[in-house]
Amino acid sequence: MPYFTKAAFVLFGLILIGGCAKLRSGRTRRWTGAGEAHKHGALLSKKAVDMTKTRKVKTDHLLRVDDHDFTMRPAFAGPAVPVGVDVQVESLDSISEVDMDFTMTLYLRHYWKDERLSFPSTTNKSMTFDGRLVKKIWVPDVFFVHSKRSFIHDTTTENIMLRVYPDGHVLYSLRVTVTAACNMDFSRFPLDSQTCTLELESYAYTDEDLMLYWKSGDESLSTDDKISLSQFLIQKFHTSSRLAFYSSTGWYNRLYINFTLRRHIFFFLLQTYFPATLMVMLSWVSFWIDRRAVPARVSLGITTVLTMSTIITGVNASMPRVSYIKAVDIYLWVSFVFVFLSVLEYAAVNYLTTVKDGKDKKLRERAKEQSLPCTCGMSHARTMMLDGTYSEADNNSLAGYAQPPMGAEVPQEKQERMVVHLSLDNESTGTKKKGIRGFRIIQNTHTIDTYSRMIFPGAYIIFNLIYWCVYC
Repeated sequence: MPYFTKAAFVLFGLILIGGCAKLRSGRTRRWTGAGEAHKHGALLSKKAVDMTKTRKVKTDHLLRVDDHDFTMRPAFAGPAVPVGVDVQVESLDSISEVDMDFTMTLYLRHYWKDERLSFPSTTNKSMTFDGRLVKKIWVPDVFFVHSKRSFIHDTTTENIMLRVYPDGHVLYSLRVTVTAACNMDFSRFPLDSQTCTLELESYAYTDEDLMLYWKSGDESLSTDDKISLSQFLIQKFHTSSRLAFYSSTGWYNRLYINFTLRRHIFFFLLQTYFPATLMVMLSWVSFWIDRRAVPARVSLGITTVLTMSTIITGVNASMPRVSYIKAVDIYLWVSFVFVFLSVLEYAAVNYLTTVKDGKDKKLRERAKEQSLPCTCGMSHARTMMLDGTYSEADNNSLAGYAQPPMGAEVPQEKQERMVVHLSLDNESTGTKKKGIRGFRIIQNTHTIDTYSRMIFPGAYIIFNLIYWCVYC
């Protein structure tokens, strides 16, 4: 029994010691978990406090956007809201003669005051926002008059900026590309200058509600010095403004951006004027080709005519179908007329040559029928044996020889070979000597080509002098 009692007490002691150790370990874990929970709660509390300091909450509180009705303009039922405008032209992208329009990229800025957006500030610094706030407040409804296409750039986000000052002044800026109509006058094309206009106007508000004006006069328009166009030289930009009246709605303030462009002529000299001049000069080559070379002269004339037609068609294909004559049309059509007249000149030469050959053939046949042996005496140095084939020059060379003395005889065999016929009788010879010079020119086809060599180049040079003096 004493042994059993002692063993029981030992076992009870071990159980008691193990229970105390387990209880102590549980308390330690509970206190550790409580510390971690307290630390985690402190972090959550700190993070929640940071979330209350975001810009969104502060902005909504400062601007009080939800406290006002921004569908109404500032100072509603009061005087017109002054809205200043300035523009910075980034680029002139293209000028289209066919569509009669231009494309321009610009920064458009508006300035006005809206006291509903004023906020207290100790530093007097402005706040800047993107396009998301623009949808919640009132902004001017400016649009481009005579615009065909326009869009606000949206890469990577909408290119819209809104800046609000503590006193309620607002700067609203956006980047826009617009394609607008331009009424062009091509009467002096390609030696012309064009003035195009981009017009800005409020769509809904008349001059009684909204007053558009250039913020700094002519200095409200600025341009990039690197702006350039392939076909035009930009001479100047300037601004203007005036009222526009619509019979159904009233008077509106309208702002104008005017720019003057002068066309570069060198491109058209190379592509139009120089080739046309060369074709005209090429048509003159036929005047130096023998009139009997029909294929050569006809081919040359037809080639130059077709080439001029191609040049005229190419120029008109890149131009609008206007109902008046352009300067380039005058030059090309006059050049075409010169080329066409060179073809007609050879037609006249060939016709007169054919008529003359027919007359000469009839004269030769008549001479053969009426020819008699001639006993005309000639010196041995001027003796000519003719067998029926002769020319007018040979006839002239025989004219004027005196008859031999009476009694001179020519052998019979020589008389049969010396048949001389005067191509013109006394009446026709007298008419030829007394005829006017112009008639002799027409009869002599060589003279037509000779005169054409001088008349055609001279007339074309005079035309060029007049043309360039008038249009330059």
